[in-house]
Amino acid sequence: MHKLYFKNFTFSNRLARLCWNVVWILLFRFSPPFLFGWRRFLLCLFGAKIGKKSRIYPSVKIWAPWNLRMGEQSTLGPNVDCYSVDKIVIGSFTTVSQYSYLCTASHDYTDPCIEYKPQMQLITAPILLCDRVWITADVFVGPGVSIGDGTVVLARSTVIHDLKPWVIAAGNPAKMKKERRLQTVSDLGDSQ
Repeated sequence: MHKLYFKNFTFSNRLARLCWNVVWILLFRFSPPFLFGWRRFLLCLFGAKIGKKSRIYPSVKIWAPWNLRMGEQSTLGPNVDCYSVDKIVIGSFTTVSQYSYLCTASHDYTDPCIEYKPQMQLITAPILLCDRVWITADVFVGPGVSIGDGTVVLARSTVIHDLKPWVIAAGNPAKMKKERRLQTVSDLGDSQ
């Protein structure tokens, strides 16, 4: 797991998020589903780095687009929530399916407050989804998590620890269930 960082927000950060929210409501959220290029354009205007042919659906929520990086031909499915207080890096050919939540922040619940209300300071850590990852429906990915190439996380799992490449993982917390075999073009030719 990555180191968690304490976070404070500047006025310019809050102003940028306000502007993004207005654009999201007026131009992003209600755009027709097939206008993937339009939504990529809007995100890039706000500092996101989005690869060619990536698909982001209009119901996707992105807290801070400037913290989002996506490789080529990746997908953020309907109703995905990217709480991008810290960096979210998504590799190429990676899919995050509907209703999944990528969460880069939490609160410091260990604050030992005695007389006053606890500060519950915001802490953050980046998320990395490598190439060819599939996050299936309604998966939670927590702060500081790295998921290796080719890994599949099954529906309704909670990922709070790193996952190795080329595995199938499930559960709460998600654990490797079995390894996933990488197929090559020659493997496909042998089976015919």
